Amino acid sequence: MSAPIVVGVDGSASAVTAVAWAAGEAARLRVPLRLVHAYRLPAQGYPELVVSGAEVRQAFEQQGWQWLEEAAEAARAAVPGVEVGTAVVVDRPAAALVAESRRARMVVLGSQGLGGFSGLLVGSVAVAVCAHGGCPVVVVRRPAADGPVVVGVDGSPVSEQAVAFAFEEASLRDAPLTAVLAWTDFPVDSAYGSRFTVDWSRVEDEQRRVLAERLAGWQEKYPDVRVDRVVVRDRPVRALLAAADGARLLVVGSHGHGGFGGVLLGSTSQALVYHAPCPLAVVRPRRGRP
Repeated sequence: MSAPIVVGVDGSASAVTAVAWAAGEAARLRVPLRLVHAYRLPAQGYPELVVSGAEVRQAFEQQGWQWLEEAAEAARAAVPGVEVGTAVVVDRPAAALVAESRRARMVVLGSQGLGGFSGLLVGSVAVAVCAHGGCPVVVVRRPAADGPVVVGVDGSPVSEQAVAFAFEEASLRDAPLTAVLAWTDFPVDSAYGSRFTVDWSRVEDEQRRVLAERLAGWQEKYPDVRVDRVVVRDRPVRALLAAADGARLLVVGSHGHGGFGGVLLGSTSQALVYHAPCPLAVVRPRRGRP
């Protein structure tokens, strides 16, 4: 069976938006949708209530299944006929999703949550899912627009997976692809001159060459995808946010060097997660999609 698209479900409106987006993706890829709710039992039970561990667990299970049924209905309403499976898992949300990602085509998350996935995209939990997931992770803040697929390219071999993912998505969606390389932060080699006498036109020409090389093979594989190349002297987050305004999807690698080095760590990650104007796909450089 084809690897499914996994969606984290917690009963929030954000999760329902993510489910609807994932249902469309599942239909395009012709793969099943798997909706997962994860929870952990409270360490010391509920204050001022006398209940057994079994009763607490039953309450959590019932709530989880209710949210999953609501999410499944939303998926079928968005894409009639989509194949939907559901599961309730007793585990930490990040650990549950990382485990699911090893058997998934992609993992899809809402940007805000409650219940089992509360705080999923804040701090260490979000970094854990993006850093250790075995497949691309998509964060859906709002429904996608009808613009291009945008991919951040840093010129390093580790960004190859992100570029491959972006080309496939653009081809599936019959959308143009905008490839962005921002080079303000990359170390200026001494060949360009001293830090005070940099030949910026030479630097820009070199970065255009690097971008062309990174895209060449993929343009041959996906001749149906129209590619717009954007090379800018700007900070990566600002360049990506500007390019992604009105986009269908923003794609970045999980780490690299140069302009997009550490794109999923610290303030850069926070900016993309909380301010991306379209769904954000994070692609690790480990392995291809199943």
